[in-house]
Amino acid sequence: MRERKPRIGHVLHQLQFAGAEVLAAGLARELKHRWAFTFICLDGIGQLGEQLQSEGFEVIELGRKPGIDMRVAKKIRKLTLEHKIDLLHAHQYTPFFYASASRGLFRSTPPIIFTEHGRNYPDIASTKRLIANRFLLRKHDQVTAVGQFIRRALIENEGIRYKHIDVIYNGINPDQFAGSNRSEARNKLNLQPQDLVIMQVARFHPVKDHETSIRAFKQVLEQEPNAKLILIGDGELKPRMEQLAEELGIKHRIQFEGVREDVDQVLAAADVFTLSSLSEGISVTLLEACAANKPIAATDVGGNAEIVKHDTTGLLAPRQDHKQLANHILRLLQSEKLRSRMGQAGNEHLRQNFTQQAMHRAYEAVYDITLNPSE
Repeated sequence: MRERKPRIGHVLHQLQFAGAEVLAAGLARELKHRWAFTFICLDGIGQLGEQLQSEGFEVIELGRKPGIDMRVAKKIRKLTLEHKIDLLHAHQYTPFFYASASRGLFRSTPPIIFTEHGRNYPDIASTKRLIANRFLLRKHDQVTAVGQFIRRALIENEGIRYKHIDVIYNGINPDQFAGSNRSEARNKLNLQPQDLVIMQVARFHPVKDHETSIRAFKQVLEQEPNAKLILIGDGELKPRMEQLAEELGIKHRIQFEGVREDVDQVLAAADVFTLSSLSEGISVTLLEACAANKPIAATDVGGNAEIVKHDTTGLLAPRQDHKQLANHILRLLQSEKLRSRMGQAGNEHLRQNFTQQAMHRAYEAVYDITLNPSE
């Protein structure tokens, strides 16, 4: 009889193409030879979820209602029993809360891995959560953070003890970006030879603060009229940002590209990569920029400084400071030598610290420890 694979249940908000979701999907694809995987989505399946379903993975939507919906915890408990899930891997705090609540007051199984990917802005400690976390985490649970900044936030704002938190950096495959051709990428985006291209890849969500990058771009255009801003991504604030670009009189120099599945290819078209977030964990898009040898102008928030070494792999500006961000972008646009030096340094930093292979090995070790605590 064929030996049953232990089953891991990834618990997420939904499966869109975003950092936590892409990480979970990558783990399942890479480690499916050892474990079976089920994806449990609180709020919706999403495009990535549909893709995973087509690949044969179980993807289940729970239809969470607004507010605290304890029916979700009951549904997770039922799924855990019916699908014989041996381990729940919860990505971000709300999925962790429902995964833990599904065990009730006295149940110790299944164990949970709680991975924190990012923090809200402003990030304020909650007394209720500080108290709740003492009961939500059990003896054999594990907590991981995608960066040092995130680990500090879990200690200071969630009351989770330092020794219980391992840092596993987000990672990508840098070789995926190595063969991209600049001319082909620029043709795909209908760019002109004289265009100086600034690119941002991020969903249109308040935490990404596209307004700052658009206002910075207006300032850049005053000195570099051939500059062009490429915004890749979709989301609730996209129409508002298109309206802002129109109001500032610069929409003709901005391309709103929507979601693209060829980011690894079109990144080669960029001269500078920017990210204007209010808060970040370890940004996968910044890692992708490093893989593509692109210098970075970003905000100095969250884990960005763990990727972008100021004046070495890129330049960092305070959050919501569009003037300083613009100055950094201009400095990079005006020196090809500086762009080349910082892009190469970023690629080397990535290969030393943020590879997909190292990330997968680390999560594999955590799965082994959590499923076999006595070994």
